[in-house]
Amino acid sequence: MSDPVLSTLAEGTGVRDVSTLLEALPYIRQFRERTIVIKYGGAAMTDPELREDFARDVALLKYVGINVVVVHGGGPAITEFMERLGLPVEFRGGLRVSDAATVEVAKMVLVGKVNKDIVVRIGRHGHAAVGLSGDDGGLFQVETTAGPNGEDVGFVGRVTRVDTGVIDHIAEDFVPVIASVGSDDEGRSHNINADEAAAAVARALGATRLIFLTDVAGWLRDASDPDSLIVQAATDEVESALDGISGGMRPKLQACVDAVHSGVGAASIVDGRRPHSVLLELFTDDGCGTQIRPAR
Repeated sequence: MSDPVLSTLAEGTGVRDVSTLLEALPYIRQFRERTIVIKYGGAAMTDPELREDFARDVALLKYVGINVVVVHGGGPAITEFMERLGLPVEFRGGLRVSDAATVEVAKMVLVGKVNKDIVVRIGRHGHAAVGLSGDDGGLFQVETTAGPNGEDVGFVGRVTRVDTGVIDHIAEDFVPVIASVGSDDEGRSHNINADEAAAAVARALGATRLIFLTDVAGWLRDASDPDSLIVQAATDEVESALDGISGGMRPKLQACVDAVHSGVGAASIVDGRRPHSVLLELFTDDGCGTQIRPAR
């Protein structure tokens, strides 16, 4: 199998016969020339082999004519550098407390290191990428936000506007890779939750799909039972269940619901611990996590 698209796809599904490719064909046709936004994080971003798988997946998507946009954070890397510098690491309501020094470190790490590592890796696997942050071309308009319970978390930003012209221009020839930092109208830098940034980008672009790569199998009906995965759910089903969901799954489900309500075709919480999870989610019938669709 000499074609890099076919060989990578076969490797990603783990099936070595032509039925794998036949299963993928209608999905490739469906998503061709459509926009897919991927929030990149978790094990897929830290495990060396999974990093290579992700870069290969992204190059493949672009190769077959899908407009893919990557949005990333890098919390563990920020924490590591802050600890090296002897800076305090504090979270409130799940958000990193971000004073001016913390934001400076976050910006250096995300824009100067993490973003460029992703760009280089995608390029090595077959398609050129361009790194961006919310500051580039006025991509993000940002305002300061509070924690979920009104906590003061410093310079943590909420994206109020996305200049899609910047992304569209880059995406004509390259894979845009966006670091989740930006500045407000006064030029003050802010750290931005990467899930929220990805959802804002997907809404602004009218993306066909939004994918959150996580370190969980997806939304489990019973959090203690790994076999209780909910493969698909409508937004109204999720909304009726949100009050009974705790931990990190709740904000991810809320972000999915908000994105779908805003015009994104579907949003998925995908198990990024599985090799080639993006391909599995997009190009196979079973998928690789939980997909949230509009209510009928």
